[in-house]
Amino acid sequence: MASISVALLLAGMKSWAAWQTGSTAMLGSLADTVLDLVASLATLAGVWIAAQPADAEHRFGHGKAEALAAMFQVVLISISALMLALRAGQRIIAGGETDAAGDGIAVSAIAMVATVALLAWQRHVIARTGSLAIATDHVHYKSDLFLNLAVIAALALDQYAGLTGADAVFGLGIAAWLGWGAWGASQAAIEQLMDREWPDDKKTRFLEVVARHPELRGVHDLRTRTSGDRDFVQFHVWVDPAMTVAAAHEVMDQIEHRLMREFPGIEILIHPDPEGLVDEHGLAAQDLLAAG
Repeated sequence: MASISVALLLAGMKSWAAWQTGSTAMLGSLADTVLDLVASLATLAGVWIAAQPADAEHRFGHGKAEALAAMFQVVLISISALMLALRAGQRIIAGGETDAAGDGIAVSAIAMVATVALLAWQRHVIARTGSLAIATDHVHYKSDLFLNLAVIAALALDQYAGLTGADAVFGLGIAAWLGWGAWGASQAAIEQLMDREWPDDKKTRFLEVVARHPELRGVHDLRTRTSGDRDFVQFHVWVDPAMTVAAAHEVMDQIEHRLMREFPGIEILIHPDPEGLVDEHGLAAQDLLAAG
């Protein structure tokens, strides 16, 4: 809601400034802000859907809605970058100066103040929730700081320093910046949609917690993934073949409780095997505790 409010405020101010100045850089900034508004609406929808509890049709929850919202933002940012690059190219060919640069500079300065406040709030929310959609929105708004600085520089150079091509050149630079930001923002979303494994340091910390239980003789076939703000993990453990089903179940419960204290909100599936039994092949059959 904070992102939507800031985007509405900035879109109104930048529309007026773009009309007053005729600046390509300001027009690019306006296009980016309009897409910020659409992206923030998509983020709101994605976060709301992801927060819904698991149901009969979605037994693993709705967490990937955040990744889909993030990818929607990436598409919008990419379109914005392309259209701005085309506009800047046309401006370079046609030439022309900007007008009323002071108005555009003032609007960009106000936009930077509002963006800094929003970024501070988003950092607080991300720290509490780990939301991928809001993290992507955060990356986009961070780029807005540099974008507004570029607009100020473009207007100042174009009108006050007499460099009439500066506005269009900065417009191309902003387009390139947006394109790079879209590429970076897409990576985390793609990793979630493709069920990429956890980072090595996180898996190592996980195995260190598992290894503390004295009844375990080994761990293998560890599989991990993240969906929204939830982590999922499954693995096989070797235990004493003479252990009863009830005793093995108690050991699994103890391991789960210990892991949930260290990794809140995690969903765990453990399969016990009698020590020495290997049904898997390749890496899945490797004892991760011995390897560590």
